[in-house]
Amino acid sequence: QGENLLYCFEVAPTQPALTQVTQCRTEGSTRGLAAVPRLALDVMACEVLRVLQLTDTALVPISYLVPRKSVQEFHEDLFPDCTGTLPATDAQGWWAGDSQQVGRVSLHPARRPTETFTSPIIAGTGPTNTGHTDSDTGHTDADQTSGYSSPSSLASPSSAATSLSASTGPSSGFASSPSQKSLQSILGPSSRFRHTQGRVLHRDHHLTNLRGLSLTTPGECDGFCANNQRVALPLLSAGGQIAVLELSKPGRLPDVAVPTIQNGTAVTDLTWDPFDPRRLAVAGEDARIRLWRIPEGGLQETLQEPEAILQGHTEKIYSIRFHPTASDLLVSSSYDMSVRIWELSTRQEVLCLQGHTDQIFSMAWSPDGKKLATVSKDGRIRLYEPRRSSQPQQEGPGPEGVRGARLVWVCGGDYLLVSGFDSRSERRILLYRAQALPEGPLSVLGLDVAPSTLLPFYDEDTSVIFLTGKGDTRVFLYEVTPEPPYFLECNSFTSNEPHKGFVFLPKTACEVQEVEFA
Repeated sequence: QGENLLYCFEVAPTQPALTQVTQCRTEGSTRGLAAVPRLALDVMACEVLRVLQLTDTALVPISYLVPRKSVQEFHEDLFPDCTGTLPATDAQGWWAGDSQQVGRVSLHPARRPTETFTSPIIAGTGPTNTGHTDSDTGHTDADQTSGYSSPSSLASPSSAATSLSASTGPSSGFASSPSQKSLQSILGPSSRFRHTQGRVLHRDHHLTNLRGLSLTTPGECDGFCANNQRVALPLLSAGGQIAVLELSKPGRLPDVAVPTIQNGTAVTDLTWDPFDPRRLAVAGEDARIRLWRIPEGGLQETLQEPEAILQGHTEKIYSIRFHPTASDLLVSSSYDMSVRIWELSTRQEVLCLQGHTDQIFSMAWSPDGKKLATVSKDGRIRLYEPRRSSQPQQEGPGPEGVRGARLVWVCGGDYLLVSGFDSRSERRILLYRAQALPEGPLSVLGLDVAPSTLLPFYDEDTSVIFLTGKGDTRVFLYEVTPEPPYFLECNSFTSNEPHKGFVFLPKTACEVQEVEFA
């Protein structure tokens, strides 16, 4: 009482005993609540519960509807037979040991009697209780008068639904009937992480007064990169400069110029070595990859000499990725429509993957490091096993749109999630079985219409995917499951201003005491 939130839980005899289904915010504060009897529900509109809320000045009905594709037919699983309105015995009978139960009535509009008018003067118009036992149902269907009958025009006589026989439920002594499905199975599964909250940390943790950032990196690049010690940001100034900032020193940057890396050419992509937090790989517009080593404690002076330069591509490079399990292995993709794998210890190209006929939008190593997946502008997804062949092991249809795409491995490396566009520029995500790319996507989910490609980040511990684009303010969250419906929506996060880039820190940066998981 006095609150304006109404919670709806599902109760089960097994753990978890209570599962929240919805919460509803009401306009006025609650002074009292009452549930309307089941016989009064609008069953043809799939109304499963109606609550009356008493406020200071009004009586407000709150209706709970279950979404169903067809509302023309009676849904037996939502509405098992309910207790009728005629008593099973009288007071003397009860004292004498009569324990009969009140007869159950069907909520099917076609099976409900029409209301009858009883008069003390005219005999013979009272309700006739034709209690007949149905051999199928195992309980008595008593045709009873009900002051709550819903209009018979809603009932189509053709859809005579048969009641399922009652079966004994779990050993805990609860009797359940298969027609009385749990609310969870009616509303469909929901994610365990649906109440995830995105929170902006206090300003003490921010790096502010960033100046002259380059916001023109290609769509295949995340815009900047971070590891658990430092962050690298491309700058606009000539010569492809890159600022390297220490995450251990948050706050406002000085107005004077900070020491930078002089890359010598415009940056197209950059990434930190996962096994060496001081090594930064930078791809340039001059078709070369430069490896830079950051001094212990961060940049104190401008760096001009790279540790190594990798040459082999003939045109501008789109993206570079380090191998997830082996040190000194790097893969790059370029406008020359080739994907090359480099060994950094010898500074040599060791393999050139063939088979692309157009621009390569994105590539990703499988979590076990055995396979490499690519998605291309030619509308194909390709899967390579570089240790076996330079030709694709299998191919499948990718997103139709040609504006850009990303891909990431999910569910332990058994599935591929691709974010892209359809032919009408709607942003969508597609889920593929990695072993069956030619069969096409298992599931496709349309999100919204926007110009920028959705950048996916997958948290393998919770199986939650984060999706957002450059220039967006909203981050979509979904739990990805290997069985239908595949995508379970979680709370999305909205920031105050559009982001220019979006990068996740390694898991070791999370405050586990605060249950922070990304």
